[in-house]
Amino acid sequence: MADAAPLTDSRTTIGELKSLIQEFVDEREWGKYHNSKDIAIAISVEAGELLELFEWVRENEIPGLLEDPDKRRHLGEEMADVLILCLNLAAVNGFDVAETVGRKLAMNRAKYPVELVKGNYRKYTELRSRKDAPRDG
Repeated sequence: MADAAPLTDSRTTIGELKSLIQEFVDEREWGKYHNSKDIAIAISVEAGELLELFEWVRENEIPGLLEDPDKRRHLGEEMADVLILCLNLAAVNGFDVAETVGRKLAMNRAKYPVELVKGNYRKYTELRSRKDAPRDG
């Protein structure tokens, strides 16, 4: 797959990405280091590096940040690190990513019903308690 056409969201499956990551790990004989705990820690570390790109950046400055080619590339690299590790964790633990994401989305649909949360950022528990509370007037 390494010499094949460039990877794109429209042509590359999650399974293919997992295989490419596994091939990368296997070539370096890193499997012995890739246990659930250490991968989870690495995800947190990489997520911190992703967050660092936005530290002290005002919301209105983000579009400009994303227009800078170097900063945009760096954002993509940090995002890729998190995704690679998440896919690696899924592979190490035998998760079918599409099935797992689909199941979680179904749970979130039940937890965050559109009629309760649409256009609202508040946590579902707060919104449910407000819905059940008596209304003034």
